[in-house]
Amino acid sequence: MKTERLFAVMDALRRHRHPVTAAQLAEEQGVSVRTLYRDVQTLIGLGAPIDGEAGVGYVLRPGFFLPPLMFSAEELEALVLGARWVGAQADEGLAGAARGALAKIATASPDDLRGRMDDTGLWPVVLRGARPAVPCLGLVRQAMRQQRALAMTYQDESGATTERDIWPVQLAYYEGKQIVAAWCCLRAAFRNFRTDRIAGLELTERPYGKPRRTLTSEWFKQWEQASD
Repeated sequence: MKTERLFAVMDALRRHRHPVTAAQLAEEQGVSVRTLYRDVQTLIGLGAPIDGEAGVGYVLRPGFFLPPLMFSAEELEALVLGARWVGAQADEGLAGAARGALAKIATASPDDLRGRMDDTGLWPVVLRGARPAVPCLGLVRQAMRQQRALAMTYQDESGATTERDIWPVQLAYYEGKQIVAAWCCLRAAFRNFRTDRIAGLELTERPYGKPRRTLTSEWFKQWEQASD
């Protein structure tokens, strides 16, 4: 249906941060380039803030928000399953956010979509039962968002304690534990820290020494080299 196709084109444009060609959009949507051109012109005529032109590429201007009123069955199942998995983790902030996100989607959706959300038949299996909250996870996520150093007290396997500043770049959620990948200012190198060995954590006003995007790229390169 044309209406569903127009929503799909808008969703595709929202996923692309840079101009995307009509040929690429047409391939993603499974339509001809001519049909894609017509769809884009229809959207522009309806007020969608799309910049670009045929042969160059299209981009959705920043700041535009369109509620995702339509989901495919698999998109809905993925959202519900993912949110339920996050809701079972030890990160209280993310668990609450996941439940809140599902509630917002349900509130803004038609009745039939709410019913499908309630009964997708998909549940994450939590092997270790309920997890105790790990308060430091919220601080780690805040540090990454704001790119501010964390002052950390850390215990190694033998129980020895060190004080160090870290710049977190990634936070991994494993079954029953979490790992913080960060630049360690004490060791002047990337290190992985287990959250169950963090004895103290404080968010400082000190900024990262490099943009987190740069640090993440360097960390990934090091991780790939170690995996070879």
